[in-house]
Amino acid sequence: MFHFARAKALSGARVAAISAATGLAILLGAGNAAAETVVKWLHLELDPGYVAIWRKIADQYEASHPGVKIQMQFLENEAFKAKLPTLLQSSDAPDFFYSWGGGVLKQQLQTGTLMDLTSAMNANGGEWLKAYNPASVTGLTFDGKIGAVPFKLGTVSFFYNKALFAKAGVDASAIKTWDDYLAAVKKIKAAGIVPIAGGGGEKWPIHFYWSYLVMRDGGQKVFDAAKSGQGDGFNDPAIIKAGEQLAELGKLDPFQPGYLGATWPQTLGVFGDGKAAMILGFENTQANQKTNAGDGKGLAPDNIGRFAFPAVTGGAGDPNDTLGGLNAWAVTKKAPPETLDFLKYLTNADNERIMAKAGMILPVTNGSEDGITNPLMADAAKQLAATKWHQNFFDQDLGPSVGRVVNDVSVAIVSGQMTPKDGAQQVQDAFEQDQL
Repeated sequence: MFHFARAKALSGARVAAISAATGLAILLGAGNAAAETVVKWLHLELDPGYVAIWRKIADQYEASHPGVKIQMQFLENEAFKAKLPTLLQSSDAPDFFYSWGGGVLKQQLQTGTLMDLTSAMNANGGEWLKAYNPASVTGLTFDGKIGAVPFKLGTVSFFYNKALFAKAGVDASAIKTWDDYLAAVKKIKAAGIVPIAGGGGEKWPIHFYWSYLVMRDGGQKVFDAAKSGQGDGFNDPAIIKAGEQLAELGKLDPFQPGYLGATWPQTLGVFGDGKAAMILGFENTQANQKTNAGDGKGLAPDNIGRFAFPAVTGGAGDPNDTLGGLNAWAVTKKAPPETLDFLKYLTNADNERIMAKAGMILPVTNGSEDGITNPLMADAAKQLAATKWHQNFFDQDLGPSVGRVVNDVSVAIVSGQMTPKDGAQQVQDAFEQDQL
C-alpha cells in the first residue's frame, strides 16, 4: 500500500508538473505572440506584379527583423478616398498609407491624425532626410512640418496606340498645340476610331484636362493667385478660357460610349483593348493598361507612344510645366516605431531602384535614378527634369472640398451640362466657403 500510495503521489506530482509546464508554455507563447509588432500598410496598387515586388521587400525586412510583421491591406482608389477619413479615426487605422500630398495631406496633418515626421527625418544629422530629392520633401512640408515620406514623382501625359494613329493618318510628333490636338481628335474620329478613353465615372481623370488647360492658359502665376484668394481668383479670364477649351473638346464627342459612367480601371481597359486611340494618364499607364485589358495582356509595349500635354497658343503657361503627383507614405500617430524603420527600408536607394527597373515608379531617392529602364518612364523622367513648375493634382492640392467641386465641374463642362463661366464660379464659391 505504501509503495502504491507513493507511486500515486509521484504520478500526481508529475501530472501537476506537466500541467504547470504546459501552462507556462502557453503563457510564454501568448507573450511571444503579443510581442510581435504588426505594421499595417494601406495601399491602392492595382498591378499584382507591383504588389508582389512590395511583398518581397516586406518579406526581406521581416526576415531580418524577427517579431515584426508587415501586413498589406488594399482598397480601390475611390473606396480608399471615401473610407480613409473614417478609418483614420477608428481603431482599425493603418499605420501608414498612400498619399497624394497637397491640401488633403495638409488637412490630415492639421487634424492631428498623422505623425509629424520632422524630428525623425532630421535625426542623426538629417541622414534620412538627405536621402531624398529636396524638392520632394519640400512638397510634403506644411508650416514647417514634414507630413509624409516621399515615395515617387509622377506626371500625367498622353499615351497613344501607334497602330490606330497610323490607321487614322495622325503623326503624334506633330501635336504641339491644343489646336493640333483637336485636329488630331477630329481626324481619328473621321477614321471611325474612338479618339480618347475617358473616365467620367470617377470624375478626377477628366480634371486632368481642365487642370492642364488652366496651367497652359494662365501659368503658375494665375493658379497661385487663385488659390491664395488674390485677384479674380478662379474667375480669372485664363481659367474661364480653359473651361471654354475643355467644352470645345467635349463638343467633338471624343470619348468612348458610356464614358460618364466609366471607372479608371475600365478606362484603362478600353485603351488596353485597343478600343480608343489615346488616354491621358499616369506615368505607369503602360503597365496598368495591360492589367486592366480584357485579355490581361493589353497593347504591346512597342505599340504605345507618349507625348506631353500640348501648349496653348498665346497662353501664359510654359509648355514644359507638368501636372502630376508627388506621392508619399503618410504615418498615423498611433503607428509603432517599427513603421518608420520599415519606411526607411522601403524607400532606400536599393529598393527604389528595384521599383524603377520594374517600371513601377519615377524614384525620389538619391542614387536610384539609374533604375529607370522603361523607355516611356525614362521619357517622363526627362520631362520632369526639364520642368520649372511641377503642379500637384488640382483636386489634391486644393483640398478635399474644393477638389471635389473641381472634379464635378470638369465633367459637367466637358459633357455640356455647365458653362465654363458657371464652372469657374462654382470653384470660386467652394474655395471661399473653404476659407471660412
